[in-house]
Amino acid sequence: MAAAHFTGSLISSRNLLPSFNGLRPSSVKFSPSVAHARVGGLANRSFTGLVVRAATVVAPKYTSIKPLGDRVLVKIKEAEEKTDGGILLPSTAQTRPQGGEVVAVGEGKTIGNTKVEASVKTGAQVVYSKYAGTELEFNGSNHLILKEDDIVGILETDDAKDLQPLNDRVLIKVAEAEEKTAGGLLLTEGSKEKPSIGTVIAVGPGHLDEEGKRKPLTVAVGNNVMYSKYAGNEFKGKDGSDYIALRASDLIAVLS
Repeated sequence: MAAAHFTGSLISSRNLLPSFNGLRPSSVKFSPSVAHARVGGLANRSFTGLVVRAATVVAPKYTSIKPLGDRVLVKIKEAEEKTDGGILLPSTAQTRPQGGEVVAVGEGKTIGNTKVEASVKTGAQVVYSKYAGTELEFNGSNHLILKEDDIVGILETDDAKDLQPLNDRVLIKVAEAEEKTAGGLLLTEGSKEKPSIGTVIAVGPGHLDEEGKRKPLTVAVGNNVMYSKYAGNEFKGKDGSDYIALRASDLIAVLS
């Protein structure tokens, strides 16, 4: 077995991964940020400097990619290089984007006797789950090929509150953390418990049943809900408010 050579923060995968005609594995890079891993029933552990990114490079002789089934090809949005105040960010501080433009869609899937087409179209700006899909380098740009169900919603603006959830997902505006204890003591920022309560501001069309028909969700816009603590994808709105998009199955209760 070929030895792996470590040079600085770069590990070459040239001798570790098989090479295919037209597809070659790119380097596996470790950037100096913090990654969190969960293995089996073990608690979260922090590993400084461990962020693995291994995109498959598509050779220039291939000029198009056609996703199969219910998969979608997304051109990943470039990471922000500056803060809102115009401060230039180093590459290690740039937030990895979770959105991009749909550039190709598969033919859909069949459920029962029903053919179901993808609910997103070419050109749509979408947000997807953080660890979904397979990364590709194609035509000099970063792409992601993923299942349509891993797309959280459509976002045609740059404000999270405008997200249109897909399938069985809902968008919630998170309630603000309590400023005081029950006894009236002021809480510091570090001691404020993150709430798992919020108000539904948008809902998806519902999930598909065994016959491929849409089943509307049982929650509606305006409902105050409680949800699982570690569920969903979190976003920060332009107004400074926190938002979370999650599946309806992660909702625990409706509050009134």
